[in-house]
Amino acid sequence: MKKKDDIRVPKKQLLWQLPFLLVLVIGTVLIVRQHKNMPYQRAEGMVFGTVYHITYQSDKELKDAIESELKKVDLALSPFNKASTITQVNNNEDVKAGDDKMFREVFEKAMTISKATDGAFDITVAPLVNAWGFGFKNGTQPDARQVDSLRALIGYEKVSMTNDGHVKKADPRMMLDCGAIAKGYGCDAVARLLRYHDVENFIVEIGGEVVARGKNTQGNPWRIGVAKPTDDSLAVNTENEAVINVTDMAMATSGNYRNFYYKDGKKYAHTIDPKTGYPVQHNILSATVLAKDCATADAYATSFMVMGLERAQQVLEAHSELMAYLIYTDEKGAYQVWYSPSLEKKIKKE
Repeated sequence: MKKKDDIRVPKKQLLWQLPFLLVLVIGTVLIVRQHKNMPYQRAEGMVFGTVYHITYQSDKELKDAIESELKKVDLALSPFNKASTITQVNNNEDVKAGDDKMFREVFEKAMTISKATDGAFDITVAPLVNAWGFGFKNGTQPDARQVDSLRALIGYEKVSMTNDGHVKKADPRMMLDCGAIAKGYGCDAVARLLRYHDVENFIVEIGGEVVARGKNTQGNPWRIGVAKPTDDSLAVNTENEAVINVTDMAMATSGNYRNFYYKDGKKYAHTIDPKTGYPVQHNILSATVLAKDCATADAYATSFMVMGLERAQQVLEAHSELMAYLIYTDEKGAYQVWYSPSLEKKIKKE
């Protein structure tokens, strides 16, 4: 006697399904094999005054599309491009900057991160960057009076975007500088482009900022080195402090150990504190940040250089979506490392 739940599939029905199952299995195997044999391609060039390197797995050659996307980012954010949206804003031209999608995205993200970091990140810092950067390179260090004067032009809360897309400034002499977020955003833009073309495995690197997805050419997770800080401005001697798995994430590093000036025997960092108006004097040598997108990682890495170790740790506690690897000097001048507990599993010590 058969039980009610003893339901058996007729043999004829199973035999009828076998060919379809066989086709499905063979098709899956062929797709996996085809994808495995798909070549990795490389693209490289110059953007934002630095070098970019991109490796991606695809049967399509995408360098022209990548170059086109990077030109869009440059046209939105480069202050060295006379036709860019940010240049028009800085020149107080009648431009609806909000109509430029890339500019709007970066502007809005900058405002969000500025608030989260209490102004340690601030895209209105351009006048100070120009004074300490270009001016200082020409041998004219800004004095206290000049710094105080320029500080009146600094402050993210003094700029906003109107409903019709214009950037409103409290003072027309204010200028924007996206140098601490543009490279990261460029990585994000290229990553979106590659995903649009169904590329699953790639790494995008612009001037040290990185977005990685999937696996590398050996079929392993992407791993990126964190450089050991040295006073090597030419980056001739590079040694890794650690290697981090950044697969399906973005990573950005900010550091003053290769970007500095010497004036009258004193060393000046290139990172400017928007509130004091002077180069930072904190003990952090480099800040590496991991986030879902590279623009965010880029901006927070700069912020942590401005904040110093303790304030950076406080921000990280409040933002569990971020991870950081911070290299700093202790009271005795010795190198030390602090990193987010959640980063432990991603670190491969050198």
